Amino acid sequence: ADSETQQTMHLSFGAAHADPPHTSKGGGAGSGKLLNPILRGSYADPSIIRVGHDYYMVSSSFEYFPGVPIHHSRDLVNWELVGYALHRPEQVRGPVNLMNGKQDGGIQAATIRYNNGTFYVITTSVYHPPGSDHGNCTNFIVTASDVKGPWSEPHVLQTADGIDPSLFFDDDGRVWYTGTHSPEEPAFPGQGEIWLQEVDLATWSLKGERSILWHGACGGVWVEGPHLYKRDNRYYLIVAEGGTGYHHSVMIAVSDDIRGPYVSNPRNPLLTSRHLSYKYWVRNVGHADFVESHDGRWYAVALGTRSELNTSSNMARETFLVPMIWEREPAEYPPQYLWPVIAPESGRVERTLPLPFPDSPQKLRTKLRDDFAAEALGLEWNFRRLPTDGTYSLTARPGFLRLFAKPEVLDVEKRSRVALLGVRQEEMDSTFRVAMHFEPTSDDVAGGMVLWQKDDVYIQFTLARKDGTWILSVVHQPRDKPSERLGEAELKDFGGDIVLEANGSLRGYDFGYALSGKEGKVVNVASAPSDALLYAGYTGGYMGVYCTSNGQGPAEGDFADFDWAERISRVSDSAKGSN
Repeated sequence: ADSETQQTMHLSFGAAHADPPHTSKGGGAGSGKLLNPILRGSYADPSIIRVGHDYYMVSSSFEYFPGVPIHHSRDLVNWELVGYALHRPEQVRGPVNLMNGKQDGGIQAATIRYNNGTFYVITTSVYHPPGSDHGNCTNFIVTASDVKGPWSEPHVLQTADGIDPSLFFDDDGRVWYTGTHSPEEPAFPGQGEIWLQEVDLATWSLKGERSILWHGACGGVWVEGPHLYKRDNRYYLIVAEGGTGYHHSVMIAVSDDIRGPYVSNPRNPLLTSRHLSYKYWVRNVGHADFVESHDGRWYAVALGTRSELNTSSNMARETFLVPMIWEREPAEYPPQYLWPVIAPESGRVERTLPLPFPDSPQKLRTKLRDDFAAEALGLEWNFRRLPTDGTYSLTARPGFLRLFAKPEVLDVEKRSRVALLGVRQEEMDSTFRVAMHFEPTSDDVAGGMVLWQKDDVYIQFTLARKDGTWILSVVHQPRDKPSERLGEAELKDFGGDIVLEANGSLRGYDFGYALSGKEGKVVNVASAPSDALLYAGYTGGYMGVYCTSNGQGPAEGDFADFDWAERISRVSDSAKGSN
């Protein structure tokens, strides 16, 4: 393998350690409750399966690498990140491109399925060539015998157009592809169309006639995210509809034949938050998948956005669990279809729910700390796009993450592959702190932390030497506005070691530092408003470490060494919402 491959291929095999889990009041041992969301942080478009007593779930990852995070659970409540479907550089340097993609492009709406000893992940890679607003969609499958990997190279389905693919393994041995595209002659902007075609897994190609299945139930705008299920000797098709905003929803239709025609459930939508107040604790609910538990009960997972500040949050689209049942229509409604009913008691996503398995309480991990003592990066760490060769090292100084200065800075137009990696923000009320040793050879080399949403929405908290003086600065980059320096401090006693700390809450952000030998005293440098980093695209907030030479060619000694990094998430069981 080349040096870039050797540098990054281990990403899916390390593990940052977490403190022993504790349980919040909303989901504690003996309370019999769980606290939604079940996947906190930017985990959108969930897809779920069960294999025996084990549950597996994948999420969209967009421009991030490694791509398509995979979680495992034994109880539908406590989920462990166990790997990624795209974990090697060679998987994402060809038709699947995570090198220079546009933000909010990349890997979208993955589906996971299992058949005869093999795991399948099917998804779309959206790539916009530089200077183009047109997104090229590559639909592909990767496979593995072990969900932790290694996963195969992408098998591209050359004739599969559109987005949001899914696989269905029928009981007659045939395999079917469902996807989303626009009709040849759309009746209105945003009209979606769900289509189906048989898949030949021996040649990784579509075969036979293509069938148009459905245009949705309630207007049909942005119909997408299809999944097929078979029950009661009929085929059930669920879709997302309304776009991934306030009007998002889950719709369903049924057919006696997999090719249709499909009959819409007159009680659609199955699940939504479109009818609730903007102050309700979660909005944007939709894009669901179903799973039957090992004891015969059913659940749905769906995405949603917590409405914590201005009807939004930093975490963007997260994953929520909702109970469901199957219920047959009354006799006066022939042919008395059997329909799923999601959240049969309330009809909405609830903050707290009865535990699926009362003997398995929810264990909320609130602290993640990485001492960089392992041979590989922890699974929680992600890069914005595939990192370039020589971005980092865990061996140059054992026990430290060395981040080498790169000329690139965050730039939405250049789609830069910056020396930046981070972990997801899980709560608005949180702390991120890092211990850094920093003595670069060159002036104007900056090292420190960044809290970000996108290439053009972030707060940068970095240290640099300018004309012999060490300056610690806090810079906010809002979307579509000039950057703003929120504060700075001259460090006269800086001896090479510093702890940087960012504290966030619904009241705002505070950025401070402590120098070695100063008894841990944190000195505040600047503050930022609480809405500085709200959800600004398909992905949510990250907290990470950063090093840049600010456009100049870095010298050999231009790097930052990070001794440890720590994320603390303060979980409340209350459902806060505000305008």
